[in-house]
Order: sequence, then C-alpha cells, then structure tokens
Amino acid sequence: MIEVRTAHTADLDAGTLSAARSLLDDAFAGEFTDLDWEHALGGMHALVWQGSELVGHGAVVQRRLSHVGRALRAGYVEGVGVRPDQRRRGHGAAVMGALERVVRGGYDLGALSSTEEALGFYAALGWKLWLGPSSALTPDGVVRTQEDDGGIHVLPGTVALDLTGELTCDWRDGDLW
Repeated sequence: MIEVRTAHTADLDAGTLSAARSLLDDAFAGEFTDLDWEHALGGMHALVWQGSELVGHGAVVQRRLSHVGRALRAGYVEGVGVRPDQRRRGHGAAVMGALERVVRGGYDLGALSSTEEALGFYAALGWKLWLGPSSALTPDGVVRTQEDDGGIHVLPGTVALDLTGELTCDWRDGDLW
C-alpha cells in the first residue's frame, strides 16, 4: 500500500530529508548535485511511501518567471524522482498529482525543466512544452539560455501564456532552469 504525503521543508525531520536526498541520488545515478538539492528546499514536498520506505519524491518552490512583460509567481517543480526498483508503478504520477494540486492552488502557473528521458512523462500528465526561447535574469542582465530550450514545461494556470513567446526565469546558483 502506498501513501502520498505533502509537507513543507520546515515540517520534515532530518531523517526524512536525508531519505529524500538519498533517493534522488539513486534516481539520478549520482548526477543529482548539492545545488540541485538546495533548489528543492524551501517549498512543499510530495513524498510517496510504501510502508516505511520512501519510494518517490518531488518538490515545488516559488520562483519568478517573466513572460510578455509580466512577472509571474511560478510553482517550480524540482527533485522529482522515484527509486529505480519502484519505477513504472504510478509513483511518479502520484508525486506529480500532489505537486500539481499545490501549483493550481497557489501559483499563476507551474514550470519545470525536464530531462530528455522524462519529456513524454510530463506531456502525458498535461504539462505543455515551452516552444519559445528561454532566458534568465542574471546579475549581468537578461541572458539567453538556449541549452534549456526544448526541455521546459509549463502547467498553465490563471494567466494566458503564449507558448512560443520568451520565458525568463529568476537568477540562482547552479542550473538556472
């Protein structure tokens, strides 16, 4: 039997945070960095438990995105992963369902950057591939992030979006998207 729980980072104990970090290390085969983990903190987490074992994780944090001259509150999805031996059992969809509820209830839109392997997964859940150019508002001004084009998805919410227009994210250390 699986159970999906949501909780803010501040409400998770050290053991749960450690288990989530370890799960993401396994899910991303050692490619999940400390900065990636930092990006997943400070918001709401969706945790999928099978008994006492954590088998899935994802988080949504607030970011500012700019589109057609408007600053938008985005629920930005980070750190979505399922333990490798538990994949293809609906755990990822359960994580995303919980995160989408948070996004729809509190943000103008949802956004995420996907690995190439997960593009179909997000599309199947109704996330829309961003077709326009991406950029970031950096300390040096707006900088084009062409390497991220084709991997950004949005979950439309309360504002109209032109999926072919430019989308600009706020600055942060590590991966910008």
